[in-house]
Amino acid sequence: MKKHIICLGDSNTHGYCADPADCANPALARFNEDERWTRLLQKHLGEDYLVVEEGLSGRTTVFSDPLYEGLDALHYLWPCLKSHEPVSLLVIMLGTNDTKERFGVNPFAISLGMRRLVQKAQTTDCWGLGGTPKILVIAPPAIGEGVLTSPVADEMGTMGYSCVEKSRALPAHFRRVAEETGCHFLDANECGVTFNSVDFMHLTRQSHARLAEVLGKLIPTLLAQ
Repeated sequence: MKKHIICLGDSNTHGYCADPADCANPALARFNEDERWTRLLQKHLGEDYLVVEEGLSGRTTVFSDPLYEGLDALHYLWPCLKSHEPVSLLVIMLGTNDTKERFGVNPFAISLGMRRLVQKAQTTDCWGLGGTPKILVIAPPAIGEGVLTSPVADEMGTMGYSCVEKSRALPAHFRRVAEETGCHFLDANECGVTFNSVDFMHLTRQSHARLAEVLGKLIPTLLAQ
């Protein structure tokens, strides 16, 4: 059986394209299979792997959205992992949506949400006979300041402790969570990825390719440990 790599994330895993000029099918507002990082990762890893896309726009770690149902990863995690077992590696890239003003939580609270996800995954019987949990926590790129005057400014919130400031603080908190729970960690801010200049919080097509390249080299080394 192939090694199952579950990529659990939000719109940047789903492949949302905010800049029509940056994707092949602008009417879909989504990067296609030749553009988004999950599908490119599949190409990098090859036929011995099965990369499973589990991206949902608006998804948070554990916080229930009062406007849209089913967006917290916590309640979806168990059926997700069990649906794709045996799981060889769970990749989690979440936290951006948690910084929205309407949730009213700080970076430490968001890291507690990530910790809760990791602990639930580690105790889910999905890792195969004799398998041990392998989880990679990715700190998402920090939101750009341009978001505060962008079309999504009201959605993200501009008052008080902004989403920009919160997102900048997440990598340090997520790194600590990964260390304390025995997970692997990657800071996407150190991978050479950038956001578009429309909403300043979604990856460009080039950045999808760059993230796939980094993970394509990293993941085989994690599974070999």
